[in-house]
Amino acid sequence: MSSSKGGQAQKTRLPNFTRKGPQEVPPPTEKDWHKDDEKDYTFLDPDQGLDSLPQPYRMINKVLNLLFDQIWEVIEERETVREAELNRVRPTVYPPQEEIQLNRISTCMAISQDYLFIGGTKGFSIYHLSNARRIYVWEKLKADVTAIWAADLGSEILIATVDELGVLRLFYFYKDSLYHIKAINEAEESSKQNTCLHVEISKGGDFMAILLQAGAGELWLEVYRLPKDMWFKETEHPQSNLNSKRKVKPMNALDNVPSENLDTLDGPISFRGDIKLTHPSYLMKIKPPKPVSGTTFKSPLEVFSKMEDWYGLGSGQNHFIRESQWEQHMDIFYSSYKKYLDPDQEVEEPLSSAMFHFLLPSCITLIPGEVKGPPGAACVIGVHWTGSHNFFLYSLNRVMKDPEGVWPCAAPITVSQLSPSCSYLVLACEDGVLTIWDMSEGFPLGVVALPEENLCKSIHFLRYFVVHQGQSLFPEGTVKSCMKCVVLCTNSSLHLVTADGAQCPSSTELLRRTETHPEEAVCTVAPVPTLPGVVLLFTKNGSVNLMDVGKAQVLCAFVPPVSHELPFPWEPMFAVSSQHPYFLLHGGYPRGHTKPTDDSKEVPNSIFWFNFETYPPLQDMCKNNAISQKDLAYSKAIPQAQPLETICEHLLQSRLASPRRASLQLPVPSCVPSCLHCLSNWVNGEAVWQHAVSNLPPCAKLLPSRPADADAASAQDPKRPAASCLPGTARPRLRGCPHLCQPPMSSLDPGKHRF
Repeated sequence: MSSSKGGQAQKTRLPNFTRKGPQEVPPPTEKDWHKDDEKDYTFLDPDQGLDSLPQPYRMINKVLNLLFDQIWEVIEERETVREAELNRVRPTVYPPQEEIQLNRISTCMAISQDYLFIGGTKGFSIYHLSNARRIYVWEKLKADVTAIWAADLGSEILIATVDELGVLRLFYFYKDSLYHIKAINEAEESSKQNTCLHVEISKGGDFMAILLQAGAGELWLEVYRLPKDMWFKETEHPQSNLNSKRKVKPMNALDNVPSENLDTLDGPISFRGDIKLTHPSYLMKIKPPKPVSGTTFKSPLEVFSKMEDWYGLGSGQNHFIRESQWEQHMDIFYSSYKKYLDPDQEVEEPLSSAMFHFLLPSCITLIPGEVKGPPGAACVIGVHWTGSHNFFLYSLNRVMKDPEGVWPCAAPITVSQLSPSCSYLVLACEDGVLTIWDMSEGFPLGVVALPEENLCKSIHFLRYFVVHQGQSLFPEGTVKSCMKCVVLCTNSSLHLVTADGAQCPSSTELLRRTETHPEEAVCTVAPVPTLPGVVLLFTKNGSVNLMDVGKAQVLCAFVPPVSHELPFPWEPMFAVSSQHPYFLLHGGYPRGHTKPTDDSKEVPNSIFWFNFETYPPLQDMCKNNAISQKDLAYSKAIPQAQPLETICEHLLQSRLASPRRASLQLPVPSCVPSCLHCLSNWVNGEAVWQHAVSNLPPCAKLLPSRPADADAASAQDPKRPAASCLPGTARPRLRGCPHLCQPPMSSLDPGKHRF
């Protein structure tokens, strides 16, 4: 507080702008200090004046300040999102090339060879991929087709369809003729009808497995042997199957098609209902393993006598643990971890299902000598059930009750996938760990753990590719023990898993789950076999992106026309050709038309045809998508599956051919040292001379120590050749050195030349 005198003096003082004369800033002096205020003076908080407001104004002020801070945070967040959207690079969107207009609903599609099969109302249609024209329609069912598979048998195609009632039917398509083989699980009474859930056909079409479910929820697997050789003979000589006493008129494709669709048919396809083909033969029935319970055996000898030739060992079914021991074990578990368990939590049991694959003969799936199977045909079927830790192997050449082999895992198996070549198998467990098996060589390539909270949803194999000079290419020839696959996780993240026999497998994250754009989450992945390192990503908002996994970037996008509206949530229906650069996508329904109900089947919809070769960013990739092994000989892009001698020769030649080594004027050897220590010194240039001199035996004599010395010695002695003119071998001639005077490594016998 200032004194009254000081305050009065300041009041009588005139302002500066009223003074006459030049304006000057007076220097500060001690006289201007107020001695009486020095002890009581403090630096006050500027907001302290607001806190001294009376109520309720003080509370209103704090609420307004808090509201202002929250609004400002929202503004900053929206501004950040807006800037990110402006800086976001969106891929180029391309329209389809062709449109297949359908008058009835389509529910599924499949591609094999040059044909497209579309399942829909009461049957299916056949289209040719070259011109997207319909060539045949078969509609004779009482229910709609919900799933369709097409297996390539060489010159023939095996078609499997499942209708709404769960009935599986087989068709044989050969030489522009369609044959109906059999309805596998059709029952006379609808109450006894079993539902077909999934169908798997082996490579080559020798076997077929069907996952069936009864009305009570019982699940099992049935395996059939397909007589494809008999089908070929019966279709090549159809007269032998016809009844000579009864004349049957062949059914033409026009007999099954409405009159308004006659102009869309393009081809002499006929349905040969007069020819009866041999039915598939039933092979075995596989049931899921029973829950492990108390034993009924009285002695361990009964346990071993139960197992026939040790088959089924490891399945956990044949044991000597009593029921009382199981109960005691559970009591100990609950008493120890009672505080960590939630008594009100109900554990939902997952729906029972199974995944199964046909495995070719290999070191792992050996066929006994007394059992003979078709050459190149599958010999084992591998099955794993929901919630099971074990992968069971059943022989296809002899029927047995117990599996021939059991592969146990540390956690329940959730997903398994076999490569199209049947050379690699991946087992994904519940804890996010992937085990990769090389089936052709007979050993595991390694184990990969996905990042935390990333659980496998689906696995998609890619045709092996390498990144050479920034471009993804297919290596020519056969590449052994090398695989790449894309893993889609449950949180919509995408990972690339790479494994080879020389290095440990690795996992690379390609896409993260987008929290800001949940509608752009990936729901389905489809590899493109004709393009190296390329996959199709189907998102929930209806867009289809083409990603290069080698660069982890999106190349372009494909969308149906604006005139068609996709349902939400979108379940994409598509098919990708394995032989041609095509893929087809169901584009939903025209705007103004909703998804048809059971009463209205005739609603216009379209399937769009995309050709990768017609889009500018993909034209060069479609034409130049391979690289020879010669161009990759000196590259580290691919691990060379070659002998050690060949790799050392390539390494030595590349090092000596480099400009840096050429300046040393070292003699180029015609053979490679068999000693690896000498080889490393050869590669390192002049160090070979030091190693040779230091390791010479006493009886050895070095003629030229260096090329320059050799030239000088040749000048003094005309009979001695120069180092650059040494005949034949053109290498440093060492007398008595076993390391540098060996024959070329290609002619070395590993059993004779050892150091």
